[in-house]
Amino acid sequence: MEKVVLVTGANSGIGLALCERLLTEDGQLRLCLACRNTQRGEAARSALLTSHSNAHVDLLHLDVGSVQSVLAAAQEVKARYNRIDFLYLNAGIMPNPHIDLKAFFRGLFSRNVINMFATAEGLLTQQDQLNSDGLQEVFATNLFGHFLLIRELEPLVCRAGHTSRVVWTSSSNARRSAFSIEDLQHRDGSEPYSSSKYASDMLSLALNRHKNSQGLFSSVICPGLVMTNLTYGILPSFFWTLILPIMWLHWLFGQNPESLDPRAKYHSLTSGLGTNYTQARQMDIDEEMAEVLYSKLLELERVVRKKE
Repeated sequence: MEKVVLVTGANSGIGLALCERLLTEDGQLRLCLACRNTQRGEAARSALLTSHSNAHVDLLHLDVGSVQSVLAAAQEVKARYNRIDFLYLNAGIMPNPHIDLKAFFRGLFSRNVINMFATAEGLLTQQDQLNSDGLQEVFATNLFGHFLLIRELEPLVCRAGHTSRVVWTSSSNARRSAFSIEDLQHRDGSEPYSSSKYASDMLSLALNRHKNSQGLFSSVICPGLVMTNLTYGILPSFFWTLILPIMWLHWLFGQNPESLDPRAKYHSLTSGLGTNYTQARQMDIDEEMAEVLYSKLLELERVVRKKE
């Protein structure tokens, strides 16, 4: 029986690279590219079919930052498939990122230089805004839209006698200090990306507590330092040219879900000799706060549904 895999943000960057790797590993799977931009999605599909001519690649219009788009896309998915084996939640935004150059050069010659490059702590700020649903755009795209998608697809991912996987693309920039349960959407802060990624880490833990018994398992990965459309414009091009040789991409799809630690984030790393490997690192997660987050998202879901 062919596996059904849905990837959000699949038309470029990490999402497209993942799709290419998946088809290389298993040409029999049915792959669904969930993309906000249909034209770019078509281009990605054509590129994948050029290198994998016998592959089954579908295209789905999905803007995870829009409640209406998520609900419509979920209905389309339920009409097409009778199950989802892997749901890769990769779509995300980091709007108008700014680098504190003084902090950058100060950190460049400090003992904190490795951590600075690994997490961008103290360096990155963003300018967020409200979307058409009245939600903060980063929160809606990086977290809530994916939560709503999972909820809508529960009939396909929570099935008796079947195991499904959810894999979140997180970040080393996901920091507890950037998140406040009282300011869930990060309306009053300047690090909405970091806040949303920490929240997705917590949500993954909560999903495991609530859904493992129904066959749904959630994992969190950090792809490492990767040059994508999201990151390329943050620093000058010459900087990326200098560090490009150390960038690698890894992923978790091949693992047995029951064997994975729900409190771990799986980091893609490269040794000094160029060997690629994955390392599990414990996340700084408050389980009680994760439960509160899950409850708040359920309540927000009820509110936005009333508006539809």
